[in-house]
Formats: sequence, structure tokens, C-alpha cells
Amino acid sequence: MKKKTLQGKVVIITGASSGIGLECARVFSQAGASLVLAARSEDKLKALENELKDNPVLTIITDVSRESDCKFLIDKTVERFGRIDILVNNAGLSMRALFKEVDLSVLKTLMDVNFWGCVYCTKYALPLLLQSKGSVVGVTSIAGFKGLPARTGYSASKYAMNGFLDTLRTEHLYDGLHVMTFAPGFTASNVRVSALTADGSSQGRTPRAEEKMMSAQSVAQYMLKGILKRKNTVILTPLGKLTVLMAKFFPAFVSRMEFRMMAQEPDSPLKKDLTE
Repeated sequence: MKKKTLQGKVVIITGASSGIGLECARVFSQAGASLVLAARSEDKLKALENELKDNPVLTIITDVSRESDCKFLIDKTVERFGRIDILVNNAGLSMRALFKEVDLSVLKTLMDVNFWGCVYCTKYALPLLLQSKGSVVGVTSIAGFKGLPARTGYSASKYAMNGFLDTLRTEHLYDGLHVMTFAPGFTASNVRVSALTADGSSQGRTPRAEEKMMSAQSVAQYMLKGILKRKNTVILTPLGKLTVLMAKFFPAFVSRMEFRMMAQEPDSPLKKDLTE
């Protein structure tokens, strides 16, 4: 039997219907947590609720880009459980398009979901998290440390998340709040399938070999460990760690390597001849 490291804890997970959020729900439930699962898909949330029967589960239809939805999520959590111990800001959206070609509404959508969704949920959960001396987790990205070509809106939103979380951590340095910036690196999930293209439509398929990436279940396990150890920052995958480290000292070199890697994707919007 697995150790119930989160027994008695109430955990909110946004974007819980698929990918990293889905696996976090499973892993945290196994650890004994009471769960509040938020996403836009009612069917997927209900299926997950039926799957996780060992501990209390509350599902709430939530569009994190709407402030009122985020407030409702927190209010319903308090109404049901009376406390919040961990908030996992996982809901996120990606894109793939050159800035010169993208409709600006795409960037606004990414900021609304990735950045403002994190801000809204954290704002309304904060008083409860301060009471419990709990944890705020932001699922950011390596793209929040080094900008990725053809991902301007995604990188900008993740940079914004990183700055917000870093500042929040400093503001609450002495009152017991734990703030963790969590950057998974390339993870097998549906984030690239739902990524937006230049006109705002979904990409519909992934341009990368998902089977070669870290599994969402492994990512969830690392997140749990980071929360239990109250780490400030967790960066996953060897490539992710190397990118963040190298970008500090050799940013121009890393930019060239990023361009090459992203240009090799099928149907890449980076129209450069890589032959030498």
C-alpha cells in the first residue's frame, strides 16, 4: 500500500481532465488527498470522478480564463471541504505560429488561460492557503525560461507566470506559504494536439514523437515530491535542465539550437533551409 502522504489535504487541480492534470488527480488521490477537479469537459470530469472512488472528489466545470469561474471554483471548494491545502494551476494552452502571421487574438487567449487563469485562482484561494500554510503550484514550461520560436504567446504567458509566482513567493517569504514553479519540459500529453495555429484553430495533431517524451504520470510523481519537499522550482527532463542552464551563459547558442530543433518539426512554420 502506498504511503498516504496527502491524507487530510484538500487539493485543487485545474485542467484536470487530461494530460498532466489527469495524472496528478490519480497520483494525489493515491496519496490520500481530497480532490477538487476543474476543467471545461463535464464528461471527462465525471469519468474521472467515477474512477477515483477511494477519497472524496468534487468536480466543477471551470473555464479558468473567466474570473467568475475561478471564484466559483474556490467558493465551492470551501463550501464542501472548508479548507484548501494545495492549488495546482495546471490548465494551459499552447500555440504554433510565427508572430508575423498570427492573429493577435491567439496571444490574448493564451494569456487569458495560462497567465490570468493562474492569477484568478491563486487570488481567491490565497486566504485559505495562508491559513493552512499550503502550496501554490504553477505548471509553467521551459518556454518560460527561454523563449521558443513559433510559440510567442505561449512563451510570453509562461514568462508571466514565472514572474508572478516568483514575486508571490517573495511577498510571503515569512508566513508559511509555499510557492512552486514547476516546469515539466516536453511531456506526452494532448497539449500539442489542442495547440492553436495562426488563425486560432486547433492544430489537431502533434508534430512531435509523444512516445519518446516523459510520461504525464512521471511528471505527476515529480510534482508530488516537489510539493512534499516544498521546493521553489522544479525543472524536469535532461533537455529542459540543460536548456535553462545553458541559456544563462550561452543564450545565442541556445537560440540557434532551438531554431534548428523546432524547424525540424513536420510542417514547421519556421521557413529556413537548414542545409549547410
